[in-house]
Amino acid sequence: MTLAVTKAAAPIRERLVKPELLAPAGSLEKLKFAVHYGADAVYIGGQKYGLRSNADNFSIAQMREGVEFAAKYGAKVFVATNIYAHNEDLPGLESYLKDLEDVGIAAIITADPAIIEAAKRAAPGLEIHLSTQQSTMNWQAVQFWKEEGVSRVVLAREASFAEIRDIKRHVDIEIETFIHGAMCSSYSGRCVLSNHFTDRDSNRGGCCQSCRWKYDLFEEGAEQPPISLTGSDDDKFMMSAKDLSMIEAVPGLIESGVDSLKIEGRMKSLHYVATVVNAYRRAIDAYCDDPEHYVLNEDWLEEIHKAANRPLNTGYYFDEPDHEDHIYTPEDKSADYDFAGVVLDYDPVSQIAAIQQRNHFKPGQEAEFFGPDGTLFKQTIGELRDEEGHLLDAARHPLQIVSMKAEFPVKPMDLMRMQKR
Repeated sequence: MTLAVTKAAAPIRERLVKPELLAPAGSLEKLKFAVHYGADAVYIGGQKYGLRSNADNFSIAQMREGVEFAAKYGAKVFVATNIYAHNEDLPGLESYLKDLEDVGIAAIITADPAIIEAAKRAAPGLEIHLSTQQSTMNWQAVQFWKEEGVSRVVLAREASFAEIRDIKRHVDIEIETFIHGAMCSSYSGRCVLSNHFTDRDSNRGGCCQSCRWKYDLFEEGAEQPPISLTGSDDDKFMMSAKDLSMIEAVPGLIESGVDSLKIEGRMKSLHYVATVVNAYRRAIDAYCDDPEHYVLNEDWLEEIHKAANRPLNTGYYFDEPDHEDHIYTPEDKSADYDFAGVVLDYDPVSQIAAIQQRNHFKPGQEAEFFGPDGTLFKQTIGELRDEEGHLLDAARHPLQIVSMKAEFPVKPMDLMRMQKR
Protein backbone atom coordinates (compact mmCIF):
# COMPACT_ATOMS: atom_id res chain seq x y z
CA MET A 1 0.00 0.00 0.00
CA THR A 2 1.30 3.47 -0.92
CA LEU A 3 1.27 6.14 1.74
CA ALA A 4 -0.07 9.27 0.08
CA VAL A 5 -0.83 11.55 3.03
CA THR A 6 1.05 12.36 6.22
CA LYS A 7 -1.04 15.23 7.61
CA ALA A 8 -4.71 15.63 8.45
CA ALA A 9 -6.75 17.40 5.80
CA ALA A 10 -7.92 19.99 8.32
CA PRO A 11 -5.17 20.83 10.84
CA ILE A 12 -6.38 21.51 14.37
CA ARG A 13 -3.17 22.88 15.87
CA GLU A 14 -4.99 25.21 18.22
CA ARG A 15 -5.58 22.13 20.37
CA LEU A 16 -2.53 20.11 19.35
CA VAL A 17 -1.56 17.89 22.25
CA LYS A 18 1.32 15.44 22.31
CA PRO A 19 -0.21 11.94 22.42
CA GLU A 20 0.89 9.18 24.74
CA LEU A 21 3.27 6.63 23.22
CA LEU A 22 2.19 3.24 24.54
CA ALA A 23 4.59 0.30 24.25
CA PRO A 24 4.30 -3.46 24.81
CA ALA A 25 6.28 -5.23 27.52
CA GLY A 26 6.25 -9.00 27.65
CA SER A 27 8.68 -9.13 30.59
CA LEU A 28 10.06 -6.91 33.32
CA GLU A 29 13.26 -6.36 31.35
CA LYS A 30 11.31 -5.30 28.26
CA LEU A 31 9.25 -2.92 30.40
CA LYS A 32 12.39 -1.19 31.61
CA PHE A 33 13.82 -0.88 28.10
CA ALA A 34 10.52 0.34 26.64
CA VAL A 35 10.36 3.13 29.22
CA HIS A 36 14.08 3.92 28.93
CA TYR A 37 13.76 4.20 25.14
CA GLY A 38 10.87 6.65 25.29
CA ALA A 39 7.50 5.09 26.10
CA ASP A 40 5.07 7.22 28.10
CA ALA A 41 3.23 4.10 29.20
CA VAL A 42 3.59 0.34 28.83
CA TYR A 43 1.02 -2.43 28.80
CA ILE A 44 1.80 -5.80 30.31
CA GLY A 45 0.06 -9.06 31.09
CA GLY A 46 -0.46 -10.59 34.48
CA GLN A 47 -0.54 -14.30 35.13
CA LYS A 48 -4.33 -14.31 34.78
CA TYR A 49 -6.99 -12.91 32.47
CA GLY A 50 -4.74 -11.83 29.58
CA LEU A 51 -4.50 -12.79 25.89
CA ARG A 52 -0.78 -13.58 25.72
CA SER A 53 -0.56 -16.68 27.86
CA ASN A 54 2.80 -17.62 26.29
CA ALA A 55 4.52 -14.35 27.23
CA ASP A 56 6.72 -14.01 30.31
CA ASN A 57 3.78 -12.61 32.22
CA PHE A 58 4.17 -10.58 35.40
CA SER A 59 3.72 -11.65 38.98
CA ILE A 60 2.31 -9.05 41.39
CA ALA A 61 5.83 -8.50 42.78
CA GLN A 62 7.20 -7.88 39.26
CA MET A 63 4.35 -5.47 38.57
CA ARG A 64 5.28 -3.48 41.67
CA GLU A 65 8.90 -3.28 40.51
CA GLY A 66 7.80 -2.27 37.04
CA VAL A 67 5.53 0.48 38.37
CA GLU A 68 8.34 1.84 40.56
CA PHE A 69 10.77 1.87 37.61
CA ALA A 70 8.27 3.54 35.28
CA ALA A 71 7.46 6.20 37.88
CA LYS A 72 11.08 7.39 37.80
CA TYR A 73 10.51 8.35 34.16
CA GLY A 74 6.99 9.68 34.69
CA ALA A 75 5.53 6.68 32.86
CA LYS A 76 2.49 4.53 33.60
CA VAL A 77 1.82 0.79 33.56
CA PHE A 78 -1.38 -0.79 32.24
CA VAL A 79 -2.39 -4.44 32.60
CA ALA A 80 -4.25 -6.42 29.94
CA THR A 81 -7.19 -8.32 31.42
CA ASN A 82 -8.69 -8.82 27.99
CA ILE A 83 -9.93 -12.39 27.92
CA TYR A 84 -13.60 -13.14 27.40
CA ALA A 85 -14.20 -14.86 30.72
CA HIS A 86 -15.98 -18.17 31.20
CA ASN A 87 -17.76 -18.93 34.46
CA GLU A 88 -14.72 -20.71 35.86
CA ASP A 89 -12.58 -17.61 35.26
CA LEU A 90 -14.58 -15.40 37.60
CA PRO A 91 -13.64 -16.68 41.10
CA GLY A 92 -10.75 -14.58 42.36
CA LEU A 93 -11.25 -11.84 39.76
CA GLU A 94 -12.08 -9.04 42.20
CA SER A 95 -9.18 -9.93 44.48
CA TYR A 96 -6.81 -9.85 41.50
CA LEU A 97 -8.09 -6.45 40.37
CA LYS A 98 -7.67 -5.08 43.87
CA ASP A 99 -4.06 -6.32 43.86
CA LEU A 100 -3.45 -4.43 40.62
CA GLU A 101 -4.79 -1.26 42.17
CA ASP A 102 -2.70 -1.72 45.30
CA VAL A 103 0.62 -2.02 43.42
CA GLY A 104 -0.03 1.15 41.43
CA ILE A 105 -1.24 -0.13 38.07
CA ALA A 106 -2.84 2.84 36.31
CA ALA A 107 -5.41 1.03 34.16
CA ILE A 108 -6.69 -2.30 32.97
CA ILE A 109 -7.36 -3.06 29.30
CA THR A 110 -10.46 -5.21 29.09
CA ALA A 111 -13.31 -6.26 26.81
CA ASP A 112 -15.63 -8.35 29.00
CA PRO A 113 -18.47 -6.43 30.74
CA ALA A 114 -18.14 -8.78 33.71
CA ILE A 115 -14.54 -7.65 34.24
CA ILE A 116 -15.53 -4.00 33.77
CA GLU A 117 -18.22 -4.27 36.45
CA ALA A 118 -15.89 -6.17 38.79
CA ALA A 119 -13.26 -3.43 38.44
CA LYS A 120 -15.75 -0.70 39.26
CA ARG A 121 -16.78 -2.57 42.40
CA ALA A 122 -13.45 -3.86 43.67
CA ALA A 123 -10.84 -1.40 42.37
CA PRO A 124 -12.39 2.00 41.65
CA GLY A 125 -8.92 3.57 41.44
CA LEU A 126 -8.13 1.63 38.26
CA GLU A 127 -8.91 3.33 34.98
CA ILE A 128 -10.81 1.06 32.59
CA HIS A 129 -9.62 1.01 28.97
CA LEU A 130 -11.80 -0.87 26.52
CA SER A 131 -9.78 -3.42 24.56
CA THR A 132 -9.63 -3.58 20.78
CA GLN A 133 -11.22 -7.02 21.26
CA GLN A 134 -14.58 -5.21 21.30
CA SER A 135 -14.01 -4.10 17.67
CA THR A 136 -15.36 -0.60 18.37
CA MET A 137 -15.82 1.28 15.07
CA ASN A 138 -18.31 4.12 15.65
CA TRP A 139 -18.84 7.07 17.97
CA GLN A 140 -22.18 5.86 19.35
CA ALA A 141 -20.54 2.66 20.59
CA VAL A 142 -17.75 4.76 22.11
CA GLN A 143 -20.37 6.91 23.86
CA PHE A 144 -22.05 3.76 25.20
CA TRP A 145 -18.82 2.57 26.76
CA LYS A 146 -18.15 6.00 28.23
CA GLU A 147 -21.50 5.83 29.98
CA GLU A 148 -20.51 2.41 31.32
CA GLY A 149 -17.55 3.97 33.13
CA VAL A 150 -14.81 3.35 30.55
CA SER A 151 -12.25 6.17 30.41
CA ARG A 152 -10.53 5.15 27.15
CA VAL A 153 -11.53 3.14 24.10
CA VAL A 154 -8.95 1.25 22.05
CA LEU A 155 -10.47 1.36 18.60
CA ALA A 156 -10.63 -1.63 16.28
CA ARG A 157 -7.58 -1.96 14.05
CA GLU A 158 -10.02 -1.70 11.15
CA ALA A 159 -10.88 1.97 11.85
CA SER A 160 -9.84 4.49 9.20
CA PHE A 161 -8.47 8.00 9.67
CA ALA A 162 -11.83 9.46 8.64
CA GLU A 163 -13.67 7.32 11.20
CA ILE A 164 -11.19 8.19 13.96
CA ARG A 165 -11.58 11.92 13.32
CA ASP A 166 -15.37 11.60 13.29
CA ILE A 167 -15.32 9.74 16.61
CA LYS A 168 -13.13 12.44 18.17
CA ARG A 169 -15.55 15.15 16.99
CA HIS A 170 -18.56 13.46 18.59
CA VAL A 171 -17.32 12.01 21.87
CA ASP A 172 -15.28 13.48 24.73
CA ILE A 173 -13.31 10.41 25.79
CA GLU A 174 -9.74 9.21 25.32
CA ILE A 175 -9.12 7.29 22.10
CA GLU A 176 -6.26 4.87 21.54
CA THR A 177 -5.24 3.39 18.20
CA PHE A 178 -2.64 0.88 17.05
CA ILE A 179 0.14 2.41 14.97
CA HIS A 180 2.65 -0.42 14.61
CA GLY A 181 2.81 -4.21 14.72
CA ALA A 182 0.97 -7.33 13.70
CA MET A 183 -2.47 -7.21 12.13
CA CYS A 184 -5.19 -9.84 12.39
CA SER A 185 -6.54 -11.51 9.26
CA SER A 186 -9.94 -11.50 10.96
CA TYR A 187 -11.58 -8.72 12.94
CA SER A 188 -9.26 -8.52 15.91
CA GLY A 189 -10.09 -11.23 18.40
CA ARG A 190 -12.91 -12.77 16.38
CA CYS A 191 -10.90 -15.54 14.74
CA VAL A 192 -11.79 -19.11 15.73
CA LEU A 193 -9.22 -20.96 13.61
CA SER A 194 -6.98 -21.51 16.64
CA ASN A 195 -9.86 -23.14 18.52
CA HIS A 196 -10.80 -25.27 15.52
CA PHE A 197 -7.32 -26.53 14.69
CA THR A 198 -5.70 -26.86 18.10
CA ASP A 199 -8.39 -26.37 20.77
CA ARG A 200 -6.52 -23.25 21.92
CA ASP A 201 -8.91 -20.36 22.53
CA SER A 202 -7.72 -17.06 21.09
CA ASN A 203 -10.07 -15.16 23.39
CA ARG A 204 -8.60 -16.81 26.48
CA GLY A 205 -4.94 -16.22 25.64
CA GLY A 206 -4.10 -19.34 23.64
CA CYS A 207 -3.91 -18.19 20.01
CA CYS A 208 -1.73 -20.57 17.99
CA GLN A 209 -1.16 -17.98 15.21
CA SER A 210 -2.83 -20.24 12.66
CA CYS A 211 -2.98 -17.37 10.15
CA ARG A 212 0.83 -17.60 9.96
CA TRP A 213 0.78 -21.28 8.99
CA LYS A 214 1.47 -22.65 5.52
CA TYR A 215 -1.54 -24.01 3.64
CA ASP A 216 -2.18 -25.75 0.33
CA LEU A 217 -5.15 -26.89 -1.75
CA PHE A 218 -5.60 -30.58 -2.52
CA GLU A 219 -7.77 -32.53 -4.92
CA GLU A 220 -10.62 -34.32 -3.18
CA GLY A 221 -10.19 -38.09 -3.14
CA ALA A 222 -8.31 -40.94 -1.52
CA GLU A 223 -5.01 -40.53 -3.30
CA GLN A 224 -1.97 -41.00 -1.07
CA PRO A 225 -0.22 -38.69 -0.91
CA PRO A 226 -2.94 -36.15 -1.81
CA ILE A 227 -2.50 -34.34 -5.11
CA SER A 228 -1.68 -30.64 -4.69
CA LEU A 229 -3.71 -28.31 -6.92
CA THR A 230 -1.05 -25.60 -6.76
CA GLY A 231 1.90 -27.73 -7.75
CA SER A 232 4.40 -29.46 -5.51
CA ASP A 233 7.12 -26.89 -6.15
CA ASP A 234 4.95 -23.83 -5.44
CA ASP A 235 5.10 -21.83 -2.24
CA LYS A 236 2.24 -22.71 0.03
CA PHE A 237 -0.65 -20.31 0.42
CA MET A 238 -0.69 -18.12 3.52
CA MET A 239 -3.43 -15.79 4.77
CA SER A 240 -1.12 -13.66 6.90
CA ALA A 241 -1.61 -9.88 6.90
CA LYS A 242 1.37 -7.58 6.54
CA ASP A 243 2.41 -5.66 9.63
CA LEU A 244 1.20 -2.14 10.34
CA SER A 245 3.66 0.78 10.32
CA MET A 246 2.52 4.42 10.63
CA ILE A 247 5.90 6.08 11.22
CA GLU A 248 5.43 8.10 8.02
CA ALA A 249 1.98 9.30 9.14
CA VAL A 250 2.87 10.59 12.61
CA PRO A 251 1.74 14.17 11.78
CA GLY A 252 -1.71 12.96 10.74
CA LEU A 253 -2.03 10.80 13.82
CA ILE A 254 -1.23 13.73 16.09
CA GLU A 255 -3.47 16.17 14.19
CA SER A 256 -6.39 13.71 14.42
CA GLY A 257 -6.46 14.20 18.19
CA VAL A 258 -5.82 10.56 19.10
CA ASP A 259 -4.80 10.42 22.76
CA SER A 260 -2.64 7.28 22.74
CA LEU A 261 -0.56 5.69 19.98
CA LYS A 262 -0.10 1.98 20.60
CA ILE A 263 2.64 -0.37 19.46
CA GLU A 264 1.76 -4.07 19.30
CA GLY A 265 4.17 -6.77 20.38
CA ARG A 266 4.24 -8.22 23.89
CA MET A 267 5.79 -11.35 22.37
CA LYS A 268 8.44 -9.40 20.44
CA SER A 269 12.12 -9.12 21.39
CA LEU A 270 13.78 -6.51 23.58
CA HIS A 271 15.60 -5.22 20.50
CA TYR A 272 12.31 -4.81 18.62
CA VAL A 273 10.64 -2.94 21.48
CA ALA A 274 13.55 -0.57 22.07
CA THR A 275 14.12 0.16 18.38
CA VAL A 276 10.50 0.78 17.40
CA VAL A 277 9.66 2.79 20.52
CA ASN A 278 12.65 5.08 20.04
CA ALA A 279 11.87 5.71 16.36
CA TYR A 280 8.30 6.79 17.15
CA ARG A 281 9.48 8.80 20.17
CA ARG A 282 11.75 10.87 17.95
CA ALA A 283 9.08 11.40 15.29
CA ILE A 284 6.38 12.43 17.78
CA ASP A 285 8.66 14.83 19.63
CA ALA A 286 9.96 16.38 16.43
CA TYR A 287 6.49 17.10 15.07
CA CYS A 288 5.11 18.46 18.33
CA ASP A 289 8.17 20.68 18.82
CA ASP A 290 7.87 22.32 15.39
CA PRO A 291 4.93 21.21 13.22
CA GLU A 292 5.57 23.82 10.51
CA HIS A 293 9.10 22.63 9.77
CA TYR A 294 8.73 18.92 10.47
CA VAL A 295 10.51 16.61 8.02
CA LEU A 296 10.48 12.84 8.23
CA ASN A 297 13.96 11.66 9.11
CA GLU A 298 15.02 8.75 6.94
CA ASP A 299 17.01 7.38 9.88
CA TRP A 300 13.73 6.66 11.71
CA LEU A 301 12.51 4.61 8.75
CA GLU A 302 15.79 2.74 8.63
CA GLU A 303 15.51 1.95 12.35
CA ILE A 304 12.00 0.57 11.86
CA HIS A 305 13.22 -1.74 9.10
CA LYS A 306 16.11 -2.97 11.24
CA ALA A 307 13.51 -4.43 13.60
CA ALA A 308 10.75 -5.38 11.14
CA ASN A 309 9.62 -9.00 11.20
CA ARG A 310 7.36 -8.84 8.14
CA PRO A 311 6.62 -6.54 5.20
CA LEU A 312 4.90 -3.32 6.30
CA ASN A 313 1.86 -1.31 5.24
CA THR A 314 -0.59 1.27 6.62
CA GLY A 315 -3.46 -1.07 7.47
CA TYR A 316 -6.93 0.47 7.23
CA TYR A 317 -5.95 4.08 7.89
CA PHE A 318 -6.09 5.34 4.29
CA ASP A 319 -8.07 2.64 2.46
CA GLU A 320 -9.08 -0.97 2.84
CA PRO A 321 -6.26 -3.49 2.42
CA ASP A 322 -6.42 -5.59 -0.73
CA HIS A 323 -4.56 -8.60 -2.11
CA GLU A 324 -1.27 -6.68 -2.08
CA ASP A 325 -1.46 -6.26 1.69
CA HIS A 326 -1.31 -9.95 2.57
CA ILE A 327 1.55 -12.44 2.59
CA TYR A 328 0.99 -15.43 0.33
CA THR A 329 4.45 -16.94 0.37
CA PRO A 330 6.70 -18.03 3.24
CA GLU A 331 7.43 -14.91 5.26
CA ASP A 332 10.38 -12.82 4.25
CA LYS A 333 12.11 -11.97 7.52
CA SER A 334 12.95 -8.45 6.47
CA ALA A 335 14.97 -7.47 9.54
CA ASP A 336 18.62 -7.70 8.55
CA TYR A 337 20.05 -7.19 12.04
CA ASP A 338 20.41 -9.54 15.01
CA PHE A 339 20.32 -8.31 18.59
CA ALA A 340 23.81 -9.02 19.96
CA GLY A 341 24.23 -7.46 23.39
CA VAL A 342 23.33 -4.97 26.12
CA VAL A 343 25.78 -2.42 27.50
CA LEU A 344 26.11 -2.85 31.27
CA ASP A 345 28.92 -0.41 31.99
CA TYR A 346 31.49 1.85 30.30
CA ASP A 347 34.82 3.28 31.46
CA PRO A 348 35.49 6.55 29.57
CA VAL A 349 39.20 6.46 30.46
CA SER A 350 39.98 3.04 29.03
CA GLN A 351 37.00 3.12 26.59
CA ILE A 352 36.16 -0.42 27.72
CA ALA A 353 32.51 -1.44 27.71
CA ALA A 354 31.01 -4.38 29.59
CA ILE A 355 28.54 -6.16 27.31
CA GLN A 356 26.01 -8.83 28.21
CA GLN A 357 25.84 -11.22 25.26
CA ARG A 358 22.46 -11.95 23.64
CA ASN A 359 23.66 -13.46 20.35
CA HIS A 360 26.95 -14.88 19.10
CA PHE A 361 29.60 -12.36 18.04
CA LYS A 362 33.39 -12.41 17.64
CA PRO A 363 36.40 -10.21 16.87
CA GLY A 364 36.57 -8.89 13.34
CA GLN A 365 32.81 -8.56 12.91
CA GLU A 366 31.14 -5.17 12.49
CA ALA A 367 28.81 -4.16 15.33
CA GLU A 368 26.39 -1.26 15.60
CA PHE A 369 25.65 0.46 18.92
CA PHE A 370 22.53 2.53 19.52
CA GLY A 371 20.75 4.12 22.45
CA PRO A 372 17.89 6.48 23.35
CA ASP A 373 20.16 9.51 23.81
CA GLY A 374 21.40 9.53 20.23
CA THR A 375 24.14 6.90 20.37
CA LEU A 376 24.48 5.40 16.90
CA PHE A 377 27.76 4.19 15.43
CA LYS A 378 29.40 1.18 13.83
CA GLN A 379 32.76 -0.32 14.62
CA THR A 380 34.76 -3.48 14.10
CA ILE A 381 34.85 -5.66 17.19
CA GLY A 382 38.35 -5.93 18.56
CA GLU A 383 39.71 -7.88 21.49
CA LEU A 384 37.18 -9.67 23.70
CA ARG A 385 37.78 -10.72 27.30
CA ASP A 386 35.67 -12.56 29.86
CA GLU A 387 35.08 -11.40 33.44
CA GLU A 388 38.35 -12.98 34.56
CA GLY A 389 40.29 -11.13 31.86
CA HIS A 390 40.87 -14.14 29.63
CA LEU A 391 40.98 -13.57 25.88
CA LEU A 392 38.03 -14.96 23.95
CA ASP A 393 37.74 -16.02 20.35
CA ALA A 394 33.97 -15.34 20.50
CA ALA A 395 31.13 -14.38 22.83
CA ARG A 396 29.15 -17.56 22.41
CA HIS A 397 27.43 -18.21 25.76
CA PRO A 398 23.96 -16.77 26.51
CA LEU A 399 24.11 -13.80 28.92
CA GLN A 400 27.91 -14.05 29.07
CA ILE A 401 29.51 -10.78 30.20
CA VAL A 402 32.44 -9.72 28.05
CA SER A 403 34.56 -6.57 27.81
CA MET A 404 35.59 -4.83 24.60
CA LYS A 405 36.70 -1.42 23.44
CA ALA A 406 33.96 0.94 22.28
CA GLU A 407 35.27 3.53 19.84
CA PHE A 408 32.72 6.11 21.03
CA PRO A 409 31.10 6.56 24.47
CA VAL A 410 28.20 4.27 25.33
CA LYS A 411 25.85 4.10 28.30
CA PRO A 412 24.22 1.34 30.32
CA MET A 413 21.13 0.01 28.46
CA ASP A 414 22.54 0.97 25.05
CA LEU A 415 22.18 -1.98 22.68
CA MET A 416 24.54 -3.68 20.24
CA ARG A 417 23.38 -5.39 17.06
CA MET A 418 25.01 -7.21 14.16
CA GLN A 419 24.07 -7.11 10.51
CA LYS A 420 23.10 -10.55 9.19
CA ARG A 421 25.35 -12.04 6.56
